[in-house]
Amino acid sequence: MRAPNARDTALGVLVSCRTAGAWADAALKAQLRRDGLSGAEAALCSRIVYGVMQNRLLLDFYLGSYCSQKIDHLQPPLAEILRIGAYQILFLDKVPDSAAVNQAVEQAKANGRAKASGLVNAVLRQVSRNKNDLPLIPDRDEVQYLSIRYSHPKWLVKRLLALLGREEAEVALAADNATAPLTVQINPLKTTMEDLTAELESSGVIVRKHPWVPGSLELEHAGDLTALAPFQDGKFLVQDPAARLVSQIAGVRPGMRVLDVCAAPGGKSFAAAFQMEDRGGIVACDLHENKLKRIREGAERLGLGCIRTEAADGRVFRPEWEGAFDAVLVDAPCSGLGIIRKKPDIRYKKPDDLFALPVIQRAILDNAAWYVKPGGTLVYSTCTILPEENQEVTDGFLAEHPDFVRTPFALPDPVGETEGQVTLWPHRHHTDGFYICRMERRLLRSDP
Repeated sequence: MRAPNARDTALGVLVSCRTAGAWADAALKAQLRRDGLSGAEAALCSRIVYGVMQNRLLLDFYLGSYCSQKIDHLQPPLAEILRIGAYQILFLDKVPDSAAVNQAVEQAKANGRAKASGLVNAVLRQVSRNKNDLPLIPDRDEVQYLSIRYSHPKWLVKRLLALLGREEAEVALAADNATAPLTVQINPLKTTMEDLTAELESSGVIVRKHPWVPGSLELEHAGDLTALAPFQDGKFLVQDPAARLVSQIAGVRPGMRVLDVCAAPGGKSFAAAFQMEDRGGIVACDLHENKLKRIREGAERLGLGCIRTEAADGRVFRPEWEGAFDAVLVDAPCSGLGIIRKKPDIRYKKPDDLFALPVIQRAILDNAAWYVKPGGTLVYSTCTILPEENQEVTDGFLAEHPDFVRTPFALPDPVGETEGQVTLWPHRHHTDGFYICRMERRLLRSDP
């Protein structure tokens, strides 16, 4: 039995995603660990997995031009084998076409599909032969064209067209298939921007300041971040700039009491603790003990003592918390459509799976509102760009809670002044897709 390589491990991940409904990031980590891949092989495997996910509909269109059967109707793992081969041929310059074809044929044989190895060989050789003259994607139907070209489902393309218009929607779709920068937040309790930059650069990391979010750095060639001394010393936190803005917009200050209702994996609590200079108290909540353990471990690494964890359901009222917090953060469960760059398989969620989310989001927001003291701040955020999960949720909440009002805030350009809410987009703002709304409690409320 041959030792696993990048393509075999990628195949295992993609089959797991298709047949078991696994998420690519979790399945990839687990498979890399099981197969013992590291270094260049692990990097190639990751590139293949995410590349196939990002371009699946486009790959199927090209493969389907040379195959008599519909690609997504082929039994596992044939479709995945063909996609891996086609991705290497069309997107990876350093992999010879012949190697991609031969490996795919061997994968078919090794996975009990020897009779189909001839089909695999013929289809991929056609892709290779025609890669500089591939079939044109029909453009009479703009939804179908954009769906195939950028590998987004038609329902999501329609939503983006309605939200952004044709020209910007295409820019947004292309941005979803770009590589998200690796961003970290400085721990100001342990270092400075200048000192951390120098320390990272001495380890061969390329460091750039984020274009507009303070305290945020973009890294390249970082390798295994957890092996770097500054990480082990708790001098930075891996976090997207959009998530970092939540505590800034909430206006948390030293000495405050803060409740993070949906805290896992802890990034917003950590950023709030940085801003509070680790003075005051933060209660970080999640339903699951294993996630709370990760928050505690993160706080310990970062040297934060003001955070305590609490097992809690955001929809269930805790009377001891009523009116007890200066700031309450609600980072609600959502569709995740703002982080497709990082989790490309999110785009393939069925729209029916998303319909229940606003109900859950409102239930959490309604309950969290009881915990805000008069004059305190309630911040609602998601990592999606859909209005039905964002401003429609907060509009509905405010219509039924006259004791709360949106309060304006300002951010650096390209955002500037807001009326109390903002939707960030990867292609506009160089962050994850993200929604943040700040509300203030104006009046005392009656008992629930």
